[in-house]
Amino acid sequence: MASPRPLASLADRIEELLAPGGPLPVVAAGDPVLRSGTSRYEGQLEPALLARFVDALRVTMHAAPGVGLAAPQVGVGLRIAVIEDPAPVPEEVRLARGRVPQPFRVLVNPSYEPAGSARAAFFEGCLSVPGYQAVVARHAEVRLTGEDEHGRPLDEVFGGWPARIVQHETDHLDGLLYLDRAEPRSLCANQTLLERWTQPTAQEAAKALGFELP
Repeated sequence: MASPRPLASLADRIEELLAPGGPLPVVAAGDPVLRSGTSRYEGQLEPALLARFVDALRVTMHAAPGVGLAAPQVGVGLRIAVIEDPAPVPEEVRLARGRVPQPFRVLVNPSYEPAGSARAAFFEGCLSVPGYQAVVARHAEVRLTGEDEHGRPLDEVFGGWPARIVQHETDHLDGLLYLDRAEPRSLCANQTLLERWTQPTAQEAAKALGFELP
């Protein structure tokens, strides 16, 4: 009788994931990897493989397109995420949402805490929950700590839309989806959002759909 085949190492699984090249498949809600939390990154990957994995996350985020992507969204339970936002929005949206450009950056072992008591609520979507958006009230400012892909410490306060991105992606690493924090009555198909709720704030949607904003 043949011996059982050993489980593939994390590095082997990532090599297999990267082998086809191009954007990686994005895991959809319902897959346990999105709910299992993640392991801290502590050098499990050789630097060259880590760099290739980070580059694949970036390619996948751009192709989606999105402004952030966490490792569990491609089936990898490591505490790593990437963010980048060119913020191509009208001025009134920029002012209302605090959406300003964010350069590409890698978040390794990130965590956040509120910086102040203010909260802001806007429609939010997720690449792992395609086709829908909902209003989520989040901290208006957060302090993010962690490291970058080179092990250099991160300790930075984010506000406005960048704070929302940071919270969304870090939540993924804790096994949370934006729907866990969303106002249920606000859940909206993307087409309906485009037809009815493209205003800079969610005030009209809240009044019409019957939910409260902070």
